[in-house]
Amino acid sequence: MRTRRLTADQNGVDVAARILRAGGLVALPTETVYGLAADAENAAAVAAIFTAKGRPADQPVIIHASSEQAPVYASIWSEAAAKLADAFWPGPLTLVVPRSERALTQVTGGLESVGLRCPDHPVTGAVVRAVGTGLAAPSANRYGHVSPTTAAHVLNDLDGRIDAVLDAGPCEVGLESTIVELLPGQPATLLRRGGLGAEAIEEVLGRPLRDGVGGRVRAPGMVRSHYAPAAPVAVVSESDLIRRIAAGLAPDVLVIAPGAVDHPRSVALGDDAAFAHGLYQALRMGDDPEVAQVLVCPPATGPLLPAILDRLNRSSAPR
Repeated sequence: MRTRRLTADQNGVDVAARILRAGGLVALPTETVYGLAADAENAAAVAAIFTAKGRPADQPVIIHASSEQAPVYASIWSEAAAKLADAFWPGPLTLVVPRSERALTQVTGGLESVGLRCPDHPVTGAVVRAVGTGLAAPSANRYGHVSPTTAAHVLNDLDGRIDAVLDAGPCEVGLESTIVELLPGQPATLLRRGGLGAEAIEEVLGRPLRDGVGGRVRAPGMVRSHYAPAAPVAVVSESDLIRRIAAGLAPDVLVIAPGAVDHPRSVALGDDAAFAHGLYQALRMGDDPEVAQVLVCPPATGPLLPAILDRLNRSSAPR
């Protein structure tokens, strides 16, 4: 079975919704990355996500819903959750809250909390409305691999494993959502850095976030080794990169940097938001069998730098 490539028009939305209502899997665009969606209230469909990705069943996935739908999957929708949803939804923010009975354990990885997000993409918003339920959707790639920011990336990983991909072009942000945990009796906790800066969240809450990024896995993207191409990744400083190039860097090394460098196999991404937008596209070039290593020199500053460094630290971690 080949995966269908649907166009981002009303017909594509209608076909995607029919597949999802029937228990199938469709990769959908969001402003962050492409997600592999299933009806969040269909246990068999959610289980099929894990099979398609090769993902461990104890890893939670996020429910994507409209801002009106999302609270039904929470047993407690706190004042903090309402404030953050009002401020940043639709957008790249996931809220982890106590789950209601409608949030299946297959979605939550057996946890008593659930991640909820309202994506800021008109095509996926239309699919959510057409299906009528929330959509469980981790990133649409093989488990541990680089997240997809185009439909071509999805097909490279999952062609023949899923029913369809709805192609709406490249994702705007290029990094996954920021995840904040809001549980009773506990401080608001940052679980994953992403497309929304922590400072903006703290400003709305009126208090600092506790850092839980390095803690036990209770949200997507917290596994130590993740976002990795086939070639090993190393993160280097600008001065170290200049030194290596001057010493004669091998042509089978891929260099990813903010600006142009004097090396035949290199990618210049720009600073901060542009770097984040192009990072996964560039990392996927490390799947080329002619690439022996990937060297990444991150930008020096910017509000998305913490999220960029998080992804690079995980992509370069021992596998």
